[in-house]
Amino acid sequence: MRDLFFYGTLRHLPLLEIVMGAAASALDLRQAVLPDHAVLAVQEGPFPMIRAQQGANAKGLLLRGLTDEQITRLDFYEGSFAYDLRVVTLEDGQQAEVYFPQPGQWTAQDPWSLADWEADWAAISCHAAREVMGYLGVRDRDAVARMFPMIRARAASRVNAAASRHGAGTMQGRIEVAAQERAYSRFFALDDIRLRHERFDGAMSGLLDRAVFIAADAAILLPYDPVRDRVLLVEQMRMGPFARGDRACWQLEPIAGRVDAGETPLQAARREAREEAGLTLGEIETVAEVYASPGNSTEFYYIFCGLADLPDSITGVGGLETEDEDIRSHTLSFDALMALVEGQGAANAPLVLAAFWLARHRDRLRATA
Repeated sequence: MRDLFFYGTLRHLPLLEIVMGAAASALDLRQAVLPDHAVLAVQEGPFPMIRAQQGANAKGLLLRGLTDEQITRLDFYEGSFAYDLRVVTLEDGQQAEVYFPQPGQWTAQDPWSLADWEADWAAISCHAAREVMGYLGVRDRDAVARMFPMIRARAASRVNAAASRHGAGTMQGRIEVAAQERAYSRFFALDDIRLRHERFDGAMSGLLDRAVFIAADAAILLPYDPVRDRVLLVEQMRMGPFARGDRACWQLEPIAGRVDAGETPLQAARREAREEAGLTLGEIETVAEVYASPGNSTEFYYIFCGLADLPDSITGVGGLETEDEDIRSHTLSFDALMALVEGQGAANAPLVLAAFWLARHRDRLRATA
């Protein structure tokens, strides 16, 4: 049996329960202090690190009497963040083990606040931990660490879903999940689900076999210059048309990208505009908040129209090399955009939706430019 001292996010009991696979009431927990150590935020993520610092006191939780199976669960979770166990002596003289960051792994910043982290990151972290712990015994911790940016983005989409603005006037019925299995997971994920749901007559449906594509939320932006009356579109090779056997694998579309954990859809839209087209946006207006294909996918779009200066010189080739992006930009007059859309030349649904939104609001945008 072993004792561990937690100084960081595992002090949040709902997260600890997910990682341990047990209720907090079933664990031997008490408050503790590790002297001559400081808990610091790190530049690379919303979690802390600990390091020796004379005169500082690290407050935390002592979890006693851990079994080998429980240590395995903790190692799997904490190992994904590049932490390893060391023995320390607590303020009361008791020895315990602590997860220390691997040397040179993280960049220390200011003192870390559990309360601030709980306000901003606890819900996302709990959703992410459920996915991480679901890979225990299936994937090694290094593989999970490589997947973690997408795991966290998928977790953020679940938090966003709780604040969705649609659904008024629709049924709020019961759904009973009999089984759910992660059939595939890497950049995206695929779940096989068996469920029953309430029918409009009040009865429950039979047992249904369904599959759902699990994706992160996306911010989609159509840049519009109301002075020149033109838009900017980007072109890149797309896997959907390729896998379908489409003759046109390079597609014209708005600027788009994943909404990362910790940023709003608006912030993601501005970031993607810089990354994909070198644009600094002015005012941004909301076009729509919609599912891409609600029958089989969690993918959710926040679609915007952003005012921008679009001279002839703005076009070129951009994108992030770190994400293997190869993106060419184009400017089109409003009339050319509508000819493209109305002539069935645009195969991108958010582009078509944003174009018709612009047609409705164009006079207003131009009048106030």
